[in-house]
Parts: sequence; C-alpha cells; structure tokens
Amino acid sequence: MNAPLQTKQGQRQFISGNEAVAQAARDASCKVAAAYPGTPSTEILEFIAQYPEMYTEWSINEKVSLEVAIGASLAGSRALCAMKHVGVNVASDALMTQTLIGAVGGLVLVVADDVGLSSSQNEQDSRYWGRFAHIPLLEPSDAQEAYEMTRLAFGLSEQYDVPVMVRLTTRICHVKGVVITEPAEQHEAGGFKKDPSRFVMVPGNAKKRIPLMMARDLELAKATLDHPLNRIEAGSDNSIGFVTSGAAYYHVKESYPDAPVYKLGFTHPAPIEAIREFAKSVAKLVVVEEVEPLLETELRAAGIDVYGKDILPRIGELAPQVLAPCIDKLLGKETDSELIPTTQVFPRPPTMCVACPHLGIYYCLSHVKNTIIAGDIGCYTLGAGHPWNALDTTISMGASLSVAQGLDKGRAAEDENKNILAVIGDSTFLHMGMQGLLDITYNKGNVTILLLDNRAVGMTGGQDAPSSGLNIHGEETMQVDFRKLCEALGVKPERIHEVNPYELPTLFKALRTETKIKEPSVIITNQPCVLTERYGKLPPLKVEDDKCTGCSNCLDIGCPAILVKSRETVVKPNGKEKELAFVTIDTAACTGCDLCTGTCAPDAIVPAFNVNKINAVEVKS
Repeated sequence: MNAPLQTKQGQRQFISGNEAVAQAARDASCKVAAAYPGTPSTEILEFIAQYPEMYTEWSINEKVSLEVAIGASLAGSRALCAMKHVGVNVASDALMTQTLIGAVGGLVLVVADDVGLSSSQNEQDSRYWGRFAHIPLLEPSDAQEAYEMTRLAFGLSEQYDVPVMVRLTTRICHVKGVVITEPAEQHEAGGFKKDPSRFVMVPGNAKKRIPLMMARDLELAKATLDHPLNRIEAGSDNSIGFVTSGAAYYHVKESYPDAPVYKLGFTHPAPIEAIREFAKSVAKLVVVEEVEPLLETELRAAGIDVYGKDILPRIGELAPQVLAPCIDKLLGKETDSELIPTTQVFPRPPTMCVACPHLGIYYCLSHVKNTIIAGDIGCYTLGAGHPWNALDTTISMGASLSVAQGLDKGRAAEDENKNILAVIGDSTFLHMGMQGLLDITYNKGNVTILLLDNRAVGMTGGQDAPSSGLNIHGEETMQVDFRKLCEALGVKPERIHEVNPYELPTLFKALRTETKIKEPSVIITNQPCVLTERYGKLPPLKVEDDKCTGCSNCLDIGCPAILVKSRETVVKPNGKEKELAFVTIDTAACTGCDLCTGTCAPDAIVPAFNVNKINAVEVKS
C-alpha cells in the first residue's frame, strides 16, 4: 500500500481526474466512500483509500456501494460512491427512490462513462440518469474541474436536498493535468434524525415527496441560468458557435479556437433560455456532446435551431480529427482531412496474461464439443477470442448463469442433447451471479458452472474482494468459502468440485463428468491471479529446438510468452499440405506455470535452468 496522499493546498499538482476527485472528497470532509471496481472509475476509491480519515470499502456491487453512501448521508455525513456507467444500471433501484428522499449529508455519485468502449460492453450515456432521476448533473472538462466540481457537489447536494451526479469520461478520468487545490473545509455529521414520512418509502409517503421533487426541479432550472459553471466564451468568428461540455469542450477549442462557445459545467437542468440568447449571436449553432443527442433534443424541443448528431458521429470521442471534417463540411470549406472510422482497429488482439489460470480453462473449453458456453464480464471474457473461441454469449455482470438457465429451458429440438455451461469469475459471482445460481437450483436447471476463483477483481487491476480475504487496505478479513456458498445455494455437495486449472487432465475429466450430469454442478478453479502477490513465480521454461516438431499444440494455450519463431509447409504422405510452426518461449516473461508442457508431445519444453521444481503454484493460505 502506498503512503497516504498529502493535500497540497494552494499548490500546483499534476494529477489525473480520478485522483482529483479523491482529493476533492477529502478536502470536502467526505466521511464515507464506497465503490465497486470498474474501468475507468476504479482509481477513484484506490486514491481515497489512502486517506486514513475517510472510511472506504470495496462493496459487493454498485447498488450496495450507493446504499452504503445513502446510509452515511442519512446519518448526516458527507458520502461519495463511484462507479462506471454500466454500474448505474445496477445501482438504479436505490437511486430512483433516493431522489425522492433527497440527501441529509452531501451525497455525491461519481460516474465514469467509457466513451469509445475501451473496456466496456456498451457506450451508454449517463447524462440520461440526471433527467430520469431528477438530480443535478455536473460535467468537468479536465482534472482541475473534476476537483472543483466534486467539492461543489457536496454543498450543492446539501443546499438543494438532493443527490448530485458528477459525470466523468475515460479521458477525464485518466488524463493528468495541473490542479490547484483549496483549503479543506470542516463538516460535522449531524446524526440520524428519525423521519419515517421521509425515509420510509411506502407508496403513501413516496406520493407526498413527488411534488417536492418537482418544485426542486424548478429551483435547479433557475440556478443553472446564471451559474458560474456555465459560461460564454466569446470568439472573433461568429459564423459558427458551439454548445459543449466535458472532454468535448477541449476538442472544440482545439479545432475552432476563434469560435464562440457556451461551455456547460452544470449541465442538468440545462440553461435552455441562456442558450437561446447565445444562439442569436452566431450564424450556426452546433451542439457537441458525447455521445447521445441529449441536449440537442432538448434545445430543438424548445424551438432553438441547432446542428448536432445530424452532422456528427453518434459513437466514440469527438476528437479534432473527427470533429473538424464534419464542421468544415457544414461551413462549406474544403478540407483534406477525412472522418476517421468510428470503430477502432487494434493491430494486436487483446489476450490474457502470461500464465493466467484462465488459459488452461479455455484450452479445455476449446476442445469441449457439443456445448453452449455462456460467458460473463471479466478477464475471462477474452476466452471469446483467438485461439480459444470458447464463449457463445456475454451480456452483463452476472448474466452467464441466468442466460445459461434460459438456454437450458428454451432448448430447441436441435439443442436437446447439447451441454449448457456457464463461466463466471469469483468477484462477478459475488457481484451479481449468486442469484443466478439460486435460480438454477430452485428451478431445476441442467447447467454446469465454471466458477473461476482467482482471488481478485482481475480485469480492473487485481483489487481485493471477499474471495481474497483482504479488504481495500490490505487488512485480513473473512474469506468466502465458495464450496459452502454453492452448497447453501442448493448445489448438492457431490456436484461441487475444486480443481487446479494448471492440471489439464484433471480439469478435462471434471468437465467431461459434470456436463454429463443432468442437474446443476459447479467446478471451482482455485489458483490466484498471476499479477497479485498471492501468485508464486517459478523458474521459466524454454524450447529445445532439436526436439520441437512444429506441431503448434502449445500455441492453443494462448500464452503470450510462447512465440512463433518460424513456419514451414510440408507435404504429408496423403499429399495434403500441413503448416508447421516452430516456437520459442520468452523466458523473461515465462512464470513456469507448466501449462504448455502438458500439450507438447515431443517433450520439447523443459526448464530453462537446472533447478528442482517443487510446487506448480504457491498460494497464500
């Protein structure tokens, strides 16, 4: 664990937007912060956890994190929860009721949208939640504004008795900038004051809170008209003007530095009438927003003539090389630039880490026939790619088990004899998968579950979870027993198996056996993420060139440490051509996990050094 961050009040710091949010929470005297890891928001809580005066926790999921923050707010303390955009879907049940209750201590929800889908299954626009939940929305454009707006959000929450959302995007979260902090403020928790008519949301009480919410909407709409977070930046060229917010603001300024800009920071409720006046000062007004035409639709509904997604892409970041050709075309200017493709092209496909315990699992799954495999969200989603091609569905966190149940119960005649298998990680299972397993057992499903316990939230950087036995501060705490948990959820004890995923024959046997059983069964893999301290690296392996036959079986493992050195085409006795791939192993990357040796028929893969290998993998108890 790093040393606690120090607040350098009034000094210039070079920090990311996520770090700026963390420091703002500390300087605003936030007392409780909770989150579930999710790129690009993960680092917010990791930074906050370094402030000992604040309580922080990795919650089981985003709904729980918001409810923890709500409880702290009701106790009169300032509270923050952070999540990525799809996490709000999970937390929305609590959010949509809390908007009626309001806030006691400042309640701030920081949401990070993954514009461009760098690490997400969709690109949803969290600004809709501001409208849907009737809550104020602040949108910083850089790290400095992330600091200022997060601090402001706590006061705004208390002033208007409402949760406040701060919406970041990947670029704001991860790009660093100069941030000047202000002296920390003091806020004392007021304590919990019983008020059942407000805090107990039965229909009769909730109905009485709706008019109060509507009145609050009107107050907030007035506040945004002349709020300092919304400003006009004059320009020398009035042939075109822009309304924008967030990271798109800087794309606009870089592309058209002489154009007038209405820069929004307090974006909901939108200052419609102020924008109407601004529109009169320019020949053409363009709304530049990432990613949905949300403000554009509101302005058009108000009778304001604007351009927006009719000329701009509806997906991805609106970077200058995307924005400029579209605007130049609108202005009738000739341009040499062309609109870049909206889909990213990756020169190298993403893959798992060297010696990842999931490698052997997908090697086995790629050789399992007559099986439909429902996948989930995590590192193991990469099993859908080359060389495994071993996932058939991936929907959302925890969906693999429920989807597998539906695949089982909705079988077509042609699928009657197929096996149904669900793959899910340990933290994802605890996040939202347990309910799916309970549904399978309760409703007598015929599904085999692969529960991949690598003792970490691997995809977001190896954060701790109940499966690791450590909390966010690295302190020892309870460690979930998946065997007992699965049994408690209705799986028969004899249908629960723990296997070492590096032992391929054992894993193959478990898969063959359990998929033939016509009732729920669980196979738990029990080796840790290779990037955590719980993994013990062993001496590396090498390929003896004179023994390698070029069969390329080891490449099916998908380990990045195995490299193709040369290829050769030979003619078989039957006249057919076969391509041989001669390989080498990057000993600097190899951890000696031994997966590849089990696939090598000529025994060409051997220890790189003359040492005695004792254990395949060492795991902390």
